[in-house]
Amino acid sequence: MIRFIYNLLWPLGLLLFLPGYLAKMIRRGGYREKFGQRLGFYDREVQARLERQRSTWLHAVSVGEVAVALKVARQLRTLEPDLSCILTVTTTTGFSVARKNAPSWVEVMYSPLDFWLVIRRAFKIIRPTRIILIEAEVWPNLAAEAKARRIPIALVNARLSPKSEKRFRRFRFFVAPTFRLLDLVCVQEPQDVSRWTAFGVERARVSHVGSIKYDPQVIDVDPTTAAAVIRQEFKIDHNRLIVLGGSTHAGEEEILGKVFCKLYGQFPKLFLIIAPRHAERAREIRGTLEQLGLKVVLRSEMNGGQKVDADCVVLDTTGELRNWYAVATIVFMGKSLAARGGQNPVEPIAAGKPVLFGPYMENFSALARALVEKEGAAQVSDANSLETKMADLLADEVARARLVENAQRVLAVHSGATARTAQLLAQISSHRDR
Repeated sequence: MIRFIYNLLWPLGLLLFLPGYLAKMIRRGGYREKFGQRLGFYDREVQARLERQRSTWLHAVSVGEVAVALKVARQLRTLEPDLSCILTVTTTTGFSVARKNAPSWVEVMYSPLDFWLVIRRAFKIIRPTRIILIEAEVWPNLAAEAKARRIPIALVNARLSPKSEKRFRRFRFFVAPTFRLLDLVCVQEPQDVSRWTAFGVERARVSHVGSIKYDPQVIDVDPTTAAAVIRQEFKIDHNRLIVLGGSTHAGEEEILGKVFCKLYGQFPKLFLIIAPRHAERAREIRGTLEQLGLKVVLRSEMNGGQKVDADCVVLDTTGELRNWYAVATIVFMGKSLAARGGQNPVEPIAAGKPVLFGPYMENFSALARALVEKEGAAQVSDANSLETKMADLLADEVARARLVENAQRVLAVHSGATARTAQLLAQISSHRDR
């Protein structure tokens, strides 16, 4: 009955959200490419490849979830050498990053909309042996179709933000039947076990494995090498102090620009790098920073071998941020000061960089709390405290090193999370009795 109501209301919901959805797709670009895959239509070339073998289906939303999906796939292939995968992605930016970084044995496609006709059509072509959902992507029709076809379905790196948990509790009657269809839920923190069982998942199917995003064993960038390559290519002085704003959101670039201007008098060689969460905002950000008197260049305009003649670089490309973290002196994590939710601080920590973030880290609350309690990150409340803390860290190399050392101890708790997840996934088969 719940699923019947869901499918009955689904077209109405699509009409309500479609204008905003299309506007976002157009703004980000690339929306026309393979658009039919969102409706369960696949060209003959894709169908021919999928017909040759049965695959594990991984589903992710955007860039962050894609990174987790690829880590899981690579780890799982160490246990299953003949593994082939299909990775479906929701956003155009996620699709671009997935296609750029996925190995040859992973077919990257757009995720089908969760309407029963679309999902059935997609299943006929994809024919998965198991389904792996990343973080929070549990859709009623997808889960129900998997159940009907006796295909195991797992949720890995399961994440419940306070906002999502509150909403799920309010509508438990509607969401619990879908959650009960999950064969495996891999959670990040011990307290998450009871939270998922409260939503209807059997206790035996919930396992605490740690966070794949925080697992230092699967971060595959050598910060020393990455820093050397970027510094050499763009002639960046090794001794220059660099502030990097990672995955920033609207309003935060202006704050960073103003703080930079104030700090420049104290640190004359200071350099600013802005990496917006949405690269399509790059030109808007450049205009904002130029109004502050800064000389700004976009990453896409930079030529290798030439010295960067600017106060600030705005990264308007995708898939490079982890390499740019390597050249930073200190890193501010976006969506935490002028926006809510926060961004993942693991990559800069793994690159050996001290991290600062604002008061709004809801999406990474457990990690942020642990980092602050263990003195592994600096949390600021506003632009003034951000300026003060940045000045302190830029002037004190020992304090920067201490933050990094403490932060890496916090991450060590999650070491091996990817391997533990892969072991559990390898144990589920496509024809197990339920």
